[in-house]
Amino acid sequence: MNNSFGARASVRLGDDSFTIYRLDVLERQGLRLARLPYSLRVLLENLLRREDGVTVTPEHVMALANWDPTAEPSQEIAFSPARVVLQDFTGVPCLVDLAAMRDAVAEMGGDASRVNPQQPVELVVDHSVQVDAFGTPEANRLNVAKEFERNSERYAFLKWGQSAFRNFRVVPPNTGIVHQVNLEYLARVVFVQDEDGEKLAYPDTLVGTDSHTTMINGLGVLGWGVGGIEAEAAMLGQPVSILVPQVVGVRVTGVLPEGVTATDLVLTVTQMLRTHGVVGKFVEFFGAGLESLPVADRATISNMCPEYGATCAMFPVDDETLRYLRQTGRPPDFVSRIEGYAKEQGLFRERGTPEPEFTAVLELDLSKVESSVAGPRRPQDRVPLSRVAHSFSKALPDLRGPNGREHAGKGTLKHGNVVIAAITSCTNTSNPAVMLAAGLLAKKAVQRGLTRRPWVKTSLAPGSRVVTTYLERAGLTPYLEQLGFHTVGYGCTTCIGNSGPLPEEVSREIEENGLVVCAVLSGNRNFEGRVHSEVRANYLMSPPLVVAYAIAGRIDIDLTTEPLTLDASGVPVYLRDLWPSNAEIASAVEHCIGSEMFENNYKDVFRGDENWESINITPAERFQWQPDSTYVRRPPYFDGMPVDAPETVDDIRGARVLAYLGDSITTDHISPAGSIKKDSPAGRYLLEHGVEWQDFNSYGSRRGNHEVMVRGTFANVRIRNKLTPGAEGGVTTYLPTGDVMSIYDAAVRYQQDGTSLIVLAGKEYGSGSSRDWAAKGPYLQGVRAVIAESFERIHRSNLIGMGIIPLQFLPGESAESLGLTGTEHFDVLGLSDAVASGFAGGRRLQVVAQEGTRWQRFDVEARIDTPRELDYYRHGGILQFVVRSLLQSQG
Repeated sequence: MNNSFGARASVRLGDDSFTIYRLDVLERQGLRLARLPYSLRVLLENLLRREDGVTVTPEHVMALANWDPTAEPSQEIAFSPARVVLQDFTGVPCLVDLAAMRDAVAEMGGDASRVNPQQPVELVVDHSVQVDAFGTPEANRLNVAKEFERNSERYAFLKWGQSAFRNFRVVPPNTGIVHQVNLEYLARVVFVQDEDGEKLAYPDTLVGTDSHTTMINGLGVLGWGVGGIEAEAAMLGQPVSILVPQVVGVRVTGVLPEGVTATDLVLTVTQMLRTHGVVGKFVEFFGAGLESLPVADRATISNMCPEYGATCAMFPVDDETLRYLRQTGRPPDFVSRIEGYAKEQGLFRERGTPEPEFTAVLELDLSKVESSVAGPRRPQDRVPLSRVAHSFSKALPDLRGPNGREHAGKGTLKHGNVVIAAITSCTNTSNPAVMLAAGLLAKKAVQRGLTRRPWVKTSLAPGSRVVTTYLERAGLTPYLEQLGFHTVGYGCTTCIGNSGPLPEEVSREIEENGLVVCAVLSGNRNFEGRVHSEVRANYLMSPPLVVAYAIAGRIDIDLTTEPLTLDASGVPVYLRDLWPSNAEIASAVEHCIGSEMFENNYKDVFRGDENWESINITPAERFQWQPDSTYVRRPPYFDGMPVDAPETVDDIRGARVLAYLGDSITTDHISPAGSIKKDSPAGRYLLEHGVEWQDFNSYGSRRGNHEVMVRGTFANVRIRNKLTPGAEGGVTTYLPTGDVMSIYDAAVRYQQDGTSLIVLAGKEYGSGSSRDWAAKGPYLQGVRAVIAESFERIHRSNLIGMGIIPLQFLPGESAESLGLTGTEHFDVLGLSDAVASGFAGGRRLQVVAQEGTRWQRFDVEARIDTPRELDYYRHGGILQFVVRSLLQSQG
């Protein structure tokens, strides 16, 4: 690396000497670094350290150092994260692609071992456990046994990967949720690397294949979620190209009032920032109010960054950061090194520190936050607790859908009954205050003789085993279990759709009576069809509220004025009677949590239990694909790929619309997720390959098999396609004949016809989780372009990474305003020339839509935002680009 600015220097941190790249050398250039947001200072160090005159030039460094808060993002920079974090749903397909890349490189005459992570990659297996068993002390054991039975082939593949690839480690199943494990153990905050006999210290940065990677921002670590395909490139040493962002500052003041939780706070922040508009921007928190926010609360806010649409949500390193590191068992020299480095580099926030400059500043007064939930469909739809019943009543007609019934039939259940109550997800299970609050509320409820309603499926999925330890130390576990909140597993469960089946009688009554029933969960996602295919209304809330609604058994209740239920003596019991005080919660946190819990929990974190240790593998450089496998198959991305990339791409001509979709289409709508239906294309494929229905497992667990995933793309039971009005689910009209069929079956017929495909959509296309299959699936179905009013950041990047061009309607225009029906033939003109010229003439392209004698001509903007993204697109995708780069580097 170059050292044009003379930034490389030796400093003493604690008891040892380290080499760092000093940020203050830029002060000599007349720059005032204190004006930069902390997140940009971390990026600036990254550029300063990685300056090589090619990927990072002195001009890039100065462009960021001279950041203009009001400028529209236009300057591309190359960010090189220190590490990559994966979870198993996205990590398995990453590993599948790396294994296939080794094959491709070898078959083209290259060295397969060159396909290898260039920096630390850590995968946490947390997405595969499902809530089959619940309400019993044996729930965790039974669910883990079922998890290994279902996923042994995938887990053997991961163990092979751990032996075959350098810099790749796996945290085995039944340990915890990736983001909580990252927060409590994996995070370095300051990275140390041996370089030519010296110890190089620099900020811990990362990208992760889960959109909630941003949770680590609460610890002062810069990182964000990317698609799996972009993460693979980062693993292989490719920098992440980003535009120098705008940064929205949130000035925090005041203190949270009595009875208000961090969950209420994050739902308020989500609504506020989504309303302001922060998609593609950095968010950074500052102000005196940070003094009252512990890291657990900060992490809760940063976790839900994808829900308000920002790239990251940064809290600077300060005394509270150091306190959390000590509490979670980090060694004293580790903590002192972080403190010394952050202060040396101007990355440490102290009381009285000057406020940075921001693109915009929003005010967040903690004292005005109120108890809230969010639902029934989107995380940003915050509802004050007193208005929940009204909000459900108002939403009910739409929730019933086109085939719903006006009134429920006879039976135990009614519209609005809660059938799932889950304390789940990384957002809240990492926060001791809200978890202990749930236990304290449960204790008071049991002492009043209360129970959960019999139709409610209850579950507790701690984010790490530390949670179990402190709940037991507080003596609260028996009370949670008496209300049915037994531990069902350590991982993402209900929040990602692994809620398991409802009791048969509940499921039957929902179906027979056309009921709109509810799930309440302490999660971060409540999109349609995500939590459970039979549950149409989903509400996010704090863990203690989840317990309360399990007791009430219905969502159409005002918990601020109505009793939850009657106790054994017939006396009404109100939520206020059970809610623990802030002092009670603080006392429990203080007396029940110790650093030794974390030290004991993580000392053998990579070893795994006896189930993991019993999996045997044969180490080999290249993976031995099994032709009859229904879990792990070699993908076709490199089949027939020429060694040299084409100079340009062809215009799109004669394309048909596969799906014409509305606003807020999430990656959950697009990507296969949840259970696999027997009569679906994916279900039929598995049956044809000898898999019994009870062994289908979930789509997430089969992400390593492209044949299953392409059949489940656009198969969400709640998706609505305007080409099939009045219908719900993954169906479309095959336009040449007018036949209605599954989207997959139509895509196959179009491919047989040699017809290119496009997708039409509205605003916020691709919001939600960073699911790479939301791009891989459409690519394999033959989709070449998506034309939408706006795109969510990660999904737009993923589309380009798979060779699909994201096209955006001009401001004020939409498919509807242009009179498009979706039945036209579409040409995208000017694409070939634009790509060949590197978009020298601008990113405007022309689309012609024609049906018979009727035609419409309109302009769109090609959302290929950086030169590196153009390289990926021209190569046909990021994977092809990396393979060719490896071959070229070998000569």
